Amino acid sequence: MLANIRTIICDMDGVLWRGPQKLPGMNDLFDFLFGAGMDFVLATNNSRNTPLDYCQKLAAMDVGGIEPRHIVTSGTATAEYLKRAYPAGTGMFVIGGDGLKQIVVNSGFVLVEKDAEVVVCGVDFDLTYNRLERGSLLIRAGADFVGTNPDTSFPSPAGLVPGAGSILALLEAATDCKPRVIGKPERGMFEAALQRLGTTPAQTLMIGDRIETDIAGAQALGMPTALVMTGVETHNSLRESAVQPNLVFAGLPELIAALRDED
Repeated sequence: MLANIRTIICDMDGVLWRGPQKLPGMNDLFDFLFGAGMDFVLATNNSRNTPLDYCQKLAAMDVGGIEPRHIVTSGTATAEYLKRAYPAGTGMFVIGGDGLKQIVVNSGFVLVEKDAEVVVCGVDFDLTYNRLERGSLLIRAGADFVGTNPDTSFPSPAGLVPGAGSILALLEAATDCKPRVIGKPERGMFEAALQRLGTTPAQTLMIGDRIETDIAGAQALGMPTALVMTGVETHNSLRESAVQPNLVFAGLPELIAALRDED
């Protein structure tokens, strides 16, 4: 299967790093990709940062050559949806990091604290009850409810912590309103990555650490998949999952060795 791979889509959190700590094989992966001339997109459900933030983070980890075109986030995918669905100048209340807020503003929308037409929710590591209260009241008052991604947990150096999906679940319980979710496993992020790569699903390997988003979403589009066991999955969760990846690796070093064997 790997002999037919021409391009790569790779998750970041739990695959390349956990928080500020890079995972074994991260630099070797990029050395292989650049050395083999294999184009790639890094696709993350984390909406907290902008593509430029990720370029700078990778540069600080001694990975050069990464450009914003290499990055697709659930925040950028959400912004593309918002631009299709709402006119410029629409007022939006954002629960999320500064990166998501910047993406929303750069897309032509206005951040508001009241009378919002849309509540946009991503992961927020500085979340307060006041923000949840305000978002809940706006949704109950008729604002549309948009979520960047459904990940209930987030792989941090300390372990798994609440992700954007947990915040969405709280707001859904508080408002009886289900959000429209944009990120993986929905098609939008994968299609955006494939369009940038100019390739077909069958020729593109999806590397991820989460079965329900990375693996399930990619397989729905006909992409071969590789799961690395450095993020959220355990051997028990893999064994019990109805969705099974095409390939499973302990981490990036083992995956890179398999790619090199087929190069």
